[in-house]
Parts: sequence; structure tokens; C-alpha cells
Amino acid sequence: MVKLRLKRCGRKQRAVYRIVAIDVRSRREGRDFRKVGFYDPINNQTYLNIPAILDFLEKGAQPTGTVHDISKKAGVFT
Repeated sequence: MVKLRLKRCGRKQRAVYRIVAIDVRSRREGRDFRKVGFYDPINNQTYLNIPAILDFLEKGAQPTGTVHDISKKAGVFT
């Protein structure tokens, strides 16, 4: 099963996250299938590759709660 979830990057106390499509059995920093977005909570910046996200959702990928909230704010589900 594929999930859309956050992958932590950056340095200590300055975390930024990549939104990735990854196998559910992989660890957080494991090998991902594709990077589909970027989220910086400190500067409140978000970049989403909406066509890629929709493609994975159509194929049955499940977003985590945080990724779902970020996508919902960006209007992916409208």
C-alpha cells in the first residue's frame, strides 16, 4: 500500500518536510517512489505537485492526516 506522507529534512530545530509517495512498510526516511511536494512550517510555505498527488490518489494511495490537511488547504480535493 502507498501512502502520501511527510519526510523530514533540514537541520536540528529547523525542520522542513518533503511530501512523498512511499510504501507504508518503509521508515520515515526510507526510499520513496516520488516527491510530490514540499512543506516548511517555520516560514509557512507549501508547494504541491497537484497532478502527481491526484494521480497517486486515483491509484489508491492514502494521505496521512497532516498531508490531508495541507492538501485540503491548497484545494486539492475540490
